[in-house]
Parts: sequence; C-alpha cells; structure tokens
Amino acid sequence: MSGQSAVSAGEKDPVSEPRGTIAAEAPAEDEPRPVLKRKDNRAWWLVLPVVVSVAFTAVIPLMTVVNFSVQDVFSPTDRVFVGLEWFRSVARDPEVRAALLRTLLFSAQVLLLEIPLGVALAVSMPRRGMWVSVALVLVALPLLIPWNVVGTIWQIFARGDIGLGGWTINNVLGINFNYTLDSTDAWITVLVMDVWHWTPLVALLAYAGLRSIPEPYFQAAQIDGASAWATFRHIQLPRLRGVLTIAILLRFMDSFMIYTEPFVVTGGGPGNATSFLSILLSKIAVGQFDLGPAGAFSLLYFLLVQILCYVFFTVLTRSGR
Repeated sequence: MSGQSAVSAGEKDPVSEPRGTIAAEAPAEDEPRPVLKRKDNRAWWLVLPVVVSVAFTAVIPLMTVVNFSVQDVFSPTDRVFVGLEWFRSVARDPEVRAALLRTLLFSAQVLLLEIPLGVALAVSMPRRGMWVSVALVLVALPLLIPWNVVGTIWQIFARGDIGLGGWTINNVLGINFNYTLDSTDAWITVLVMDVWHWTPLVALLAYAGLRSIPEPYFQAAQIDGASAWATFRHIQLPRLRGVLTIAILLRFMDSFMIYTEPFVVTGGGPGNATSFLSILLSKIAVGQFDLGPAGAFSLLYFLLVQILCYVFFTVLTRSGR
C-alpha cells in the first residue's frame, strides 16, 4: 500500500494519461523540419511574350494617341502643346453630341430587338436528334460572314431597283423605300441588317444556357402540368440570367462601336442620319487628318465605352442577386 501510494504521489501513471498528452509532452527529436522551397522565377519567361505583344499592340499605340491628343500637329517636326484643349473642343462639339445620341439610340434598339429574338429562337430550336446540328449550322451562318461582306450584301439587297428586298417593298407592298435618300429608311436598313447579323450570337449563347439546365427540372414541370410559358418563366429564364448578362454586354459593346456595316451601306448618310461615333471619328482622323481632335475623341470614346460597360455589368449582376 505504501509503495503504491509512493508511486501515485511521486510520478503519474502513463496508462491513465491520454495519448495526446504524452505525445505533446514528448515530441520526437528526429522529426524533419519544414524546408522552405526556393522560388522558381522561370515561369515569367513564359509570360514575357504575352507582355511584349500586349505592349506593342495596345500600350504603345495608346500612348501615341495620348501624345497626339495634347498637341496640335502641323507637321512631323512642328507641334504645339495645347493641353486639354482638344478634349474640351470635342466635348462641346454639337456634331459629336448628336452622334452620341444616335449611337445610344441604336444600341438601345439593338438590345430591345436582338435579346428577345435570340432567346425565342433558342427556345424554339430542337434539343435532340439529327436536326440539332442542322439548326446550329443554319443559325450560325450569318456569323461566319465578314462585316464588310454583310454591308455589301445589304447594300445590294435593300436597293429598290436591283435588290430583292427593296424591289419587294416598293412593288409588292407599295411602300416608297429608298435608303439612299430617306433617313428613316437608311436607319431601318442598318438596324435590320444588324439584327440579322448578330441575333444568331444571342441565340447560340441562350441555347447553350438552355442545354445546361438539368432534364429533371422539365420532367417535374411536366408532372405538375406547367404550361410552356410557366416553364420558360420559372425554369428557363432564371437559368439564363448569367448567359443573357454576357449577351447584353457583348451586343452593347459591339453595337456601340459599330462601324463597318453602316459605313459600307450608307457611308453615314443620307446627311448624318446614320453617322455614329465611330464613323464620325474616322472622318475626323482619316478624312480631315486632324490628329489632335481625333486622339482626344478616341480617348473619350474609349473611356465612355468602359464606363457604360461597367454600369451595365454592375446593374445586371446586382439585379441577378
């Protein structure tokens, strides 16, 4: 009894101690210490070509435009620093403001037409069978045509004398249609041409979003007896929110910077009816060769596109929450 009491008083019984306590009190001396790995910077050599290409294709030209925007260039060797004078001149120009309003109106009409049409086309496309490939090819055909070719096609198609579309409107429908003389006809021609060319992009994006919806959702809706409109409103449309955000941003940016198609069809006319910001900028830079105002115009144009895209993205993403 006395020996047992001495053991209990002098030292603790290792059997009664938890295993974690023993391991904590007696750490292994030969346990390897963590070794700090040496950083390998060779990966930067893989990124270097991209950095160099971006510098030569984006940064250096942008700096050149900035240089021209603050100078009045008379010749390659004769320049005068004018500061922000060209920026003030462009911002106060009534022709620039009118072109901005036309561009905003055109972009708004493009979004109001192409987004619903693209979604409706995607919903009506087949989901399985041999007709899926056929439908995808037919829908994607306008996207494969270059922009200048699209403008040439519609320039001929909408003519009232030799074009099938213009001749049909004039002789069959009895409407006096001439996009070369009437500003409304020219605007409608450019708008319809853009809808024909780019609605397939929205349709393909929406179709990809629809194909990603699990089939049990539609089976449950069918069991509940939901109508086609109810299925679209409560199942398909909420699942398309992210895809439609991308489609709206892409179509807004492209329509706000549209140049080739209206320039080929109407050249910005008749008058200034279809003279958007891009066409007006090309007239100042190429036609008049005013490098200072053109540089300031380009920077303001670029900044405006960035601000509007940020506003669009912020509003759409917050509404999606």
